[in-house]
Amino acid sequence: MKQALITDMHANREAFEAVLEHAGAQGATQYAFLGDYVGYGADPGWVIDRVREFVAQGAMAVMGNHDAAVVQGAGSGMREDARAAVEWTRSQLKPEQLDFLAKLPMHQQRDDRLYVHANAFDPGGWEYVLGRSEAVRSLHATRQRLTFCGHMHEPMLFHLSGTGKAGDFAPVAGVPIPLLSNRQWLAIPGSVGQPRDGNPAAAYAMLDLANAELTFHRVPYNIEGAAQRIREAGLPDRLAARLFEGE
Repeated sequence: MKQALITDMHANREAFEAVLEHAGAQGATQYAFLGDYVGYGADPGWVIDRVREFVAQGAMAVMGNHDAAVVQGAGSGMREDARAAVEWTRSQLKPEQLDFLAKLPMHQQRDDRLYVHANAFDPGGWEYVLGRSEAVRSLHATRQRLTFCGHMHEPMLFHLSGTGKAGDFAPVAGVPIPLLSNRQWLAIPGSVGQPRDGNPAAAYAMLDLANAELTFHRVPYNIEGAAQRIREAGLPDRLAARLFEGE
């Protein structure tokens, strides 16, 4: 049984479609969506509707900070481009789509797994897991053995031993990583819709539940199409340009 871990689509239909196709070809039978379905991109309604379809079929979904901003209004700390995208998105969504975002939980648990957008220690504070110290803080905040987060737009994997020793891996796309049972793990799949690690390909991860393995994936997609949609929507051009740069 394989579960696709998908996060930070950011209204990028082209990237999300490519990832769903790839995950299906890889044998995904379950899906977990880790937030930020909207913001930056030009297809928020389409992305929300696809996630809603998966949730209706049993998939898990949690709220991200951009989802919350679209529901509640952009906060004062949001950057100008992000704020513009949030306000534009609010004007595009139907009431039932906004209602779906508003009712998303901050986190979900399943067996020994925790699914959350930002972190386990303060899900609604939206603090980033930037490195080992934040990862350890997050792992200390939960009894779950596996934690899956979004928010950081870069693939990351951290672990914590029973003796308190922390470590991290630099994931290599397509290479399965055994999730040893004597450790806690925190995985960040990276962003589908707006990667920021210098690689413009969409990022997601696949959890093999039967074999206790995690595989990170990168999926090329039609970046030009996504960028053109952003430009046509009248959103800031920088939001289109950064897709090509993976930043």
